[in-house]
Amino acid sequence: MVISPDPAGPQSDSPLPPQPTGAPGAGEGIATALGRIPSGLFVISWRDGEADRTMLASWVMQAGFTPPSVSVAVAPTRDLLAAIDRGIPFVVNVLGESQRSLLSRFGKPSTPGEDPFAGLDTLRTPGGTAALAAAAGWIECRGTSRAPAGDHVVVVAEVVGGDSGSAGAPLVHVRKNGLRY
Repeated sequence: MVISPDPAGPQSDSPLPPQPTGAPGAGEGIATALGRIPSGLFVISWRDGEADRTMLASWVMQAGFTPPSVSVAVAPTRDLLAAIDRGIPFVVNVLGESQRSLLSRFGKPSTPGEDPFAGLDTLRTPGGTAALAAAAGWIECRGTSRAPAGDHVVVVAEVVGGDSGSAGAPLVHVRKNGLRY
């Protein structure tokens, strides 16, 4: 069987489309289509002892009305999962369009002892977690369940607090390839 040419790769005699590296079973068409699913960009924050910790996330969405809840997809190696397992609340900071410059700052997880919010205006939520004062909004959450989902873990969390933040529009993210960050 000959597959018609794919603009992303050469012709093949294989009945399957070419496979992108690290994504068995998914061709470039799937990668592009998945990348076109828009998502927000969020800074997740939590307290580890007396230190603030953060990570950048894009797979966050509302998961229920009663009680209000969200789902967050987290790589299994992230420290956030251990914090959630210990019952530590976390905050989803919704980044605004004007906060694109924060992406490089929060693109790598904070390390213990580092102040990820140094030089930024923050506030403390009722649960004591740092939130970005200029965020388009923030929601404080407590994990209620989790389930493996491929190479990530989906955490469902009840929303226990929040604020609408600035009046700015949220930052929307679209990937070129939906099979990698």
